[in-house]
Amino acid sequence: MKKLCFKIIILLFSPNLLSHHAVVGIFDQDIQLILEGRVVDVSWRNPHVHFAIETVSDDGRAQIWDVEITSLSTLRRRKISSDFIKIGDEISVAGNPHRAGTNEIYVRNILLPDGSEIVLENVSTTVFQNQSIIGLSQLERPGDSSAPEKGIFRVWSTAITAGTGLWLTEYPLTQSARKSLNNFDPIIDDITANCRSKGMPTIMEQPYPMEILQLNDGNISIHLEEYNTIRKIIMTENKDSSNEEKTLLGKSYGRWEGRVLIVETSNVNWGYLNRGGIPLSDQAEMIEYFTLVEDGSRLDYRMHVNDPINLTTSIVLGSEENKHWLWYPENEVQVFNCVS
Repeated sequence: MKKLCFKIIILLFSPNLLSHHAVVGIFDQDIQLILEGRVVDVSWRNPHVHFAIETVSDDGRAQIWDVEITSLSTLRRRKISSDFIKIGDEISVAGNPHRAGTNEIYVRNILLPDGSEIVLENVSTTVFQNQSIIGLSQLERPGDSSAPEKGIFRVWSTAITAGTGLWLTEYPLTQSARKSLNNFDPIIDDITANCRSKGMPTIMEQPYPMEILQLNDGNISIHLEEYNTIRKIIMTENKDSSNEEKTLLGKSYGRWEGRVLIVETSNVNWGYLNRGGIPLSDQAEMIEYFTLVEDGSRLDYRMHVNDPINLTTSIVLGSEENKHWLWYPENEVQVFNCVS
C-alpha cells in the first residue's frame, strides 16, 4: 500500500464539459488530489464507474477511498476496455476530492501498474508525465464515409471533441423562470438522481450511440443509449396533439426536406429545459433538424425551442460545429445499465 500525496492547483474546468450528476457541485474543482493505493473493489456501471482503493495515510492508518470516474458508456467511446483495472492492482489516481471532506474523489487520470496513463476527459492533461497514454486515440477521428447508401438509418456516435453540445451560456428567461432557476440547487434537486430518465429536450444532449431506424409502418424510431430511451417519430403531415397525453418525450411528428429530417415535438411534461434547472412548461414546442451530409459520414443537429411561459423569445440549441454525430461502423447502442 502507498501513502497519500496531496497537490493543490487551480483548475479551469468548464461545467459544460463535465459528467453527470452535478460533478462540479459535489467535487472541489480547485483542488487536485493524487492518491496511490491498491484496488479493493470495482463496480462497472452507468452513470459513473466506481472503484475503491486502499491507501495508507501519513500517520500510518489504512484508508478506503471511493473513486468515481466517467461512465461505462464513455469508456467504450474512448476505446478503453472495461477490465483496465483489477482488484489487487497498485495504481495512482489524480482528481478532485469531495467538498464534504469524505474519502471520495472524482478522477480524470489513472496511472496503471504497467506505467500507462489513462486520460478520461478532454479537459485533462497528463499528470504522471508518462509516455504511454490511453484514452485520447479517438479525439480526431472523422466519420466513416464508406456507406452513403445507408442514409440516416444507422447507429450514430458523438465525437469525443464535438464542441459545446446543445447548450447556451445565456438564456432569455421570463421573470418567473429566472426565479425558479435561482431556487434550483443542482445537488439537492438533481433531476437525474436515482437513474431518473431524462425527457425532451434534455435527452438529446446525451453523448452515447444513437440508432435511427425505419419502422415497417413508415414511421421512425430513435433509440438513444442513455437510459435506454426510445423516441417514436410519426411521419405524417396531419399533426394533431391537442388531445394527446403529456409525457417525458412528448408527441413527435416528422417530415423530410431533402436530406433533412424535421421533427416537431409538443406535449412534453418533463419540466426542464436542461440539467441546470431551467424550467420548461408543457406548452413548449420543439423543432429539430437532423441534416445528413452527402457522404453519410456525419449527421448535423439543431433544435428550436419555444416556451411562452419560460422564454421571452425562441432559442436555437446546437449547431453544425457544436452538435453532430459521426458514423463509426463498429459502434452499437448498448444497454445503459444505470445503477443509482
